[in-house]
Amino acid sequence: MANKVEILVEELALELLDGTEIELVDVEFVKERDWYLRVFIDKENGIDIEDCQKLSEQLEVKLDELDPISESYYLEVSSPGLDRALKKEKDFVRHTGDKVEASLYAPMNGKKTIVGILLGLVDNQIKLDVDGEEITLTREQVAQIKLYLDF
Repeated sequence: MANKVEILVEELALELLDGTEIELVDVEFVKERDWYLRVFIDKENGIDIEDCQKLSEQLEVKLDELDPISESYYLEVSSPGLDRALKKEKDFVRHTGDKVEASLYAPMNGKKTIVGILLGLVDNQIKLDVDGEEITLTREQVAQIKLYLDF
């Protein structure tokens, strides 16, 4: 569940990215050793450092104006990476046909990790082709689903 900072930053980023070919993938505000505000962006042929720098500078200005975060934090704007997590419905649409890895909360047939081809998201159920067999997982069963890196 997104917190207030994540929701606000998502709104700001969407406003700043409106009219560009860059898509907002995710926002997270997390406490590790320090607080990190991470904004993940992508576009059709991948993003570059200039895309990240531009959005970072624009977000800094907006966040300085609004001052919604009382904690000291680090702002990071980057790509979601090759093994990006699929969270939103549009992620499932975009990556239908791609190989994914689903990490489950509880084992299914003795396995907590399932690798297969994403067939889609239908009525909040994830459809996978695992070695020619169609498997259906509910969103509640899945801790995380991400693109699979096959080396």
